[in-house]
Amino acid sequence: MTADVWLPIPPDEIDGLPEGLTPRYWNGAEEYPADPADCVFYVVPYMRPAETVLRPLADLTGVNVVQTLSAGVDSVEPGLGLLPAGVRLCNARGVHEASTAELALTLTLASLRGVPDFVRAQDRGEWNGGFRPALADRTVLIVGYGSIGSAIEDRLVPFEVARVVRVARSARTTERGPVHPLTDLPALLPDADVVILSTPLTAATRHLADAGFLARMKDGALLVNVARGPVVDTEALLAELRDGRITAALDVTDPEPLPRAHPLWTAPGVLVTPHVGGPTSAFAPRAKRLLVDQLTRFVNREPLRNVILTTGE
Repeated sequence: MTADVWLPIPPDEIDGLPEGLTPRYWNGAEEYPADPADCVFYVVPYMRPAETVLRPLADLTGVNVVQTLSAGVDSVEPGLGLLPAGVRLCNARGVHEASTAELALTLTLASLRGVPDFVRAQDRGEWNGGFRPALADRTVLIVGYGSIGSAIEDRLVPFEVARVVRVARSARTTERGPVHPLTDLPALLPDADVVILSTPLTAATRHLADAGFLARMKDGALLVNVARGPVVDTEALLAELRDGRITAALDVTDPEPLPRAHPLWTAPGVLVTPHVGGPTSAFAPRAKRLLVDQLTRFVNREPLRNVILTTGE
């Protein structure tokens, strides 16, 4: 039996892969690169459909590690029951912070300053000015204050925001200040001008931004979602958008991809981007560094980074 590692990036494009493993390139093709039973380390193809990345799981009878290249692991969670006990599931913490935080800031600024309206006016050859809100002097609430949430704050600070309020699953203290628990959200939402969602999708965060959450947002507030689509209750959001009470900027939607005739496309006050928070030029170098580090740790029997769970525990 060989010790294969399945990589969604061609091995000859990754410098520094450790000795002791046989790298196999598989990025979701119909044909497997080798016998799945020989794979000990499965790196999940990035931005591929769930049915594609889940297909080999039942046959990975000798796998020790499943490594995603996404910050979330929800794409593989439905298939974890197919894996043997003791398999470590790791996410890609450290890979997407820069790109996702950039997009969160881009969506915030574009929405506040009316860039979508200006682009449409440019297409019509119309010079339409007007008064728009600035990001400066605004209170920004970050819901999901992990590594991506922290990177978003890094980029907000130079824009002279009045205050950044941080929320995570549980309370803690950071050098920047307190992180509030999710249970504090009802009291925090009414004061926020911008609410940025960067939380993972879990049972606790599915439809976190429901009708009650959205109703507590102040009039004129902006909701930015760079987390996962189902973190927001789409029907509840549509109701608020149609009333014109809040606006939204969404990199992720529920459903996704968003069907052509879906009402979110034409809802007032919404900016939609097609889940592009992660796939940028910043992805490849960071993904490769993560894989080299993780595989080196694996070969040397050192603790892996970013272990989310171990199957069977």
